[in-house]
Amino acid sequence: MGLKKILSLVTVTMLVASSVVGCSSSGGDASKDAKGDQVKVDIFQFKVEAKDALEKAAEVYEEKNPNVDINIETVGGGNDYGAALRSKFQSGQEPTIFNVGGPQDVKDWDGKLENLKDEPWVKEAFDGTLGSVTTDDGIFGMPFNQEGYGFIYNKEIFKKAGIDPATITSYDALQKAVETLDSKKGDLGLDSVFAVPGKEKWVTGLHLLNTALANEFESGKQAYEAKELGFKYNKELKDLLDLQVKYAFKPDGKNGSINSVDYAMQIEQKYSTGKVAMVQMGNWAYGGIEGVNKDIAANSGILPMPVKGVKEDCIPVGVPMYWSINKNKDDAEKKAAKDFLNWLYTSDEGKKMIIEDFKFIPAFKGYESDTLQPKDPLSADVLKYANEGKTMPWVFMGYPSGWGENVVGADIQKYIDGSMSWDDLVKNAQKTWAEERK
Repeated sequence: MGLKKILSLVTVTMLVASSVVGCSSSGGDASKDAKGDQVKVDIFQFKVEAKDALEKAAEVYEEKNPNVDINIETVGGGNDYGAALRSKFQSGQEPTIFNVGGPQDVKDWDGKLENLKDEPWVKEAFDGTLGSVTTDDGIFGMPFNQEGYGFIYNKEIFKKAGIDPATITSYDALQKAVETLDSKKGDLGLDSVFAVPGKEKWVTGLHLLNTALANEFESGKQAYEAKELGFKYNKELKDLLDLQVKYAFKPDGKNGSINSVDYAMQIEQKYSTGKVAMVQMGNWAYGGIEGVNKDIAANSGILPMPVKGVKEDCIPVGVPMYWSINKNKDDAEKKAAKDFLNWLYTSDEGKKMIIEDFKFIPAFKGYESDTLQPKDPLSADVLKYANEGKTMPWVFMGYPSGWGENVVGADIQKYIDGSMSWDDLVKNAQKTWAEERK
């Protein structure tokens, strides 16, 4: 039986890899209802980059389980997944499987989340990957994967510019490299050093902001529990933003135009064509780069996101999103949903797809063999940072709902176009955080 085609798709965001061992499910009769009737599983998910791989996995699973019909809808990137999910539930078209991001989402979706504490993959999850979706009552999400982000850079351009990326272990070293690239951009064929997607508030309000707040809070859960925001490293955040803005591609030559640059322009039109040397983005972007230019994709790496004087030779690494199951669906539907996810991440066939098709970095044990190691250089770099302990946590899923994008992300756009001062941005961030936590 064929997979129902995707209903909706937008440009990206975030995110990448999970897997698990043990209790591998064949996905056979376990997914039939008591009468052997057709069981429909609706999946509403955010990761646009994983769309094709998820469709393929669903088709394979359906072939093994002819009584299961998996229907996938994808909304991500330029669209607000959280808002789209709320609309989905409000319309009465509640999905069987959907995504949550951390403690705030677990609270927001209380009453809709199936307790997954007894699922076989739980004991295979790496330490720390379940904390954001764990409460005293249970475990309410399955990790997608692990992802990391920093400054993706073009190795060939760096080589031509005479820059050794191994020396970029501090903010000062990064600034020096940027200035060198800018001075040689004519010879290197560059439009600019960076492409900054100011239009994508998740890039600034979630990911960039995280570099400062990950040094203020130890985890997303601690951020979620914080009543006030100190924002103690806001000046260091400003330095990191200003460096990018100063040397960024500007469509019409003005800072404000940076806010018109979206993910597609940043990754596909500028970085993947060799017109910029660096972009702030994560390993999930590899597929998009490869789709435009295989040579540039193969010669890309990830540099640190240095918070000056705090954590400099590190990148943020974490779980981008979790699979959750709607507890209000009937037992046959929930059983099929659990069986599909368990099969995808724990069976030999599923694990191979997780690595080769999804290009995920596993969040589970059981992927230790050489054949199950990440194949692309960006994921390999993320693993290297993680193995060397050069990471900072993802705390943005502990922000108040919508605060990162709709408050700080929006204010960063105003700061870029000159309509808001940095001091006012900081004061508004602190004020709105406290108001949300009352």
